[in-house]
Amino acid sequence: MAATETIRIPLGYTAPDFTLFDTVSEKFLSLQSLKGEKATVIMFICNHCPYVKHVNKQLVSLANDYISKGISFIAISSNDIVNYPQDAPELMKITANEEGYPFPYLYDESQEVAKAYHAACTPDFSIFDANLSCVYRGQLDNSRPKNDSFSDGHDIRAALDNILAGIAVSEIQVPSLGCNIKWK
Repeated sequence: MAATETIRIPLGYTAPDFTLFDTVSEKFLSLQSLKGEKATVIMFICNHCPYVKHVNKQLVSLANDYISKGISFIAISSNDIVNYPQDAPELMKITANEEGYPFPYLYDESQEVAKAYHAACTPDFSIFDANLSCVYRGQLDNSRPKNDSFSDGHDIRAALDNILAGIAVSEIQVPSLGCNIKWK
């Protein structure tokens, strides 16, 4: 699994619309039905990635801390399940339940949504404001599976706190690092 960074693209683009299968509710859900009143965090994750496993508890904590403040969280897995069957939808549902995800865990079978969002790794994070304009593309924090840093979600928390306070999100953003998305 090659360590891959988030692709740096200019901020300000509009979140591409989608409708995907939610492995938890077993319903098709759209971006429009899931977007937050104040902001929307879109996370490309998967079941088997050690980088995602390392931050799962923080993802749950982060979402639990901000959902009530009008911020929506959406997790999407776009991995090829033929070569990576551990990322199959039925196993995504099990992972979501075991981890206690308070957000939908959507399956992007065609991988078109990952491509539209320029997702490259798991985890890959983007934050969109109330108008679905991208204000952040970067890391959760500087914790990695093989370093001594504790995962506290600092970078994303700072961006979300700025949004809630009506302050511009810093344009100094460190790319996320994780396993490359498993393309077909």
